[in-house]
Amino acid sequence: MIHYTASSFQPLKALAKKKQNAQFSVSVVIPTLNEAATIGAIVAATKKDLMEKTSLVDEIIVIDSNSIDATAEIAKKAGAQVFLSKSIEAPCDPICGKGAALWKALFVTRGDIIVCIDADIKNFDIHFIYGLIGPFLENSRILFAKAFYRRPFIIDNSIYNNYGGRVTEILVRPLLSAFVPELAAINQPLSGEYAFLRAPIETVPFSSGYGVEIGLIFDLYKKYGIECFAQVDMGVRHHRNRPVGELGKMAFGILQTMFRKLEREKILTIHIPYNDIMISQEELGQEHTLIKEVELPPKANYSPLLFVEERNA
Repeated sequence: MIHYTASSFQPLKALAKKKQNAQFSVSVVIPTLNEAATIGAIVAATKKDLMEKTSLVDEIIVIDSNSIDATAEIAKKAGAQVFLSKSIEAPCDPICGKGAALWKALFVTRGDIIVCIDADIKNFDIHFIYGLIGPFLENSRILFAKAFYRRPFIIDNSIYNNYGGRVTEILVRPLLSAFVPELAAINQPLSGEYAFLRAPIETVPFSSGYGVEIGLIFDLYKKYGIECFAQVDMGVRHHRNRPVGELGKMAFGILQTMFRKLEREKILTIHIPYNDIMISQEELGQEHTLIKEVELPPKANYSPLLFVEERNA
């Protein structure tokens, strides 16, 4: 696994020249759900600095999961192509979730390199994108590039350094350490910023929800080895810190994905079907939430979709 820093890929004109010589095209994909506060600045900066100034990015695609705020309208006004996830007809519908949105993006993007970024980055800078393009232009063995960063945890007016990534440190890294220790060396396996080459990704399945990142990492590792991965230091990232209740539900979906992968590889044997109802302790009692990670087949199994409707924001 090769390590980089985002700043090592400057100047951007030289990076753009390498992209031109390699004859790669690049798509940026942003899955959204009620991100009106941050999506506009992310799209606008990407379009201005990475499309118009340097031609590093060829298209910006927003896949919106039925936001009830102005996310879709703001993203389109800023320069993105915006698609409602539900408007992209796909096998296995109806499906929803972050992973489903990213899987559907494979049907509407054209890039050889696809860069995925979360829409809630408060301190967004274009290095979050060009830092993930760079590894593919430096090393032909790289199939998947993962961002890592320092994530301060902000609550009320207090800042706790290195407390971000709570689901990673209390669930994912312990499981990886126990069963797939080589993958425990990935600094932030759940980070929402990563990039991949289209061809190999289209041969692996996607988990429909928050298990998408760990699922892709696991399958690519099993198929190609740790040598296909790059990690890129992005500095500090500020984003929306989720409450513990939301993190518990996220962790439950990730756990389902990890169990499925470990069992398939005969690393772990589960003798009974596991429950898909998350039982959360709330102030007024218990909350029961259905959380079911669906495994979506490799995109290569399907021909192009017959119908895609662009969101008219």
